[in-house]
Amino acid sequence: MKNIKIEIKWAIIFSVMGLLWMVLEKLCGLHGKYIDYHLYLTNLFAIPAIIVMVMALKDKKKNFYDGRMNYKQGLISGIILSVIIALLSPLTQWVTSFVITPEYFLNVIKRSVEIGYFKTTAEAEANFNYQNYAIQGAIGALVMGIVTTAIAMIFIRTKKTK
Repeated sequence: MKNIKIEIKWAIIFSVMGLLWMVLEKLCGLHGKYIDYHLYLTNLFAIPAIIVMVMALKDKKKNFYDGRMNYKQGLISGIILSVIIALLSPLTQWVTSFVITPEYFLNVIKRSVEIGYFKTTAEAEANFNYQNYAIQGAIGALVMGIVTTAIAMIFIRTKKTK
């Protein structure tokens, strides 16, 4: 447990940041009045997500590996971090869906049928629901976390000196 203390800390920070992002989206009207823009603007979450992942890897390098971390060590740390975030993701999605913005699914279902993205409300309901979002969120967190780590570690790893 001590070996992954840093990853647990940053997974919690990441999850809280994700919830704060959802509050921001709701306050900006992206879950209601401006829902047409949600599909595009929600992707801006990648910016703070990448920043937090990089900060977590740098924290691990500095405070666990005493400033010398190779690519493999960082990749393992990032995978562990991504798994923990993925495990927390159904909980954060539940908080988002039922506490922060319980009207989101109703709004997106209605709008997606209005604009013809789905032909029927039933089709839209099959796509926009807590279960689908929880699964997609967990898989997305895992995949994007690993990809981010794989790229970030090219720059964060300790380079061999001659």
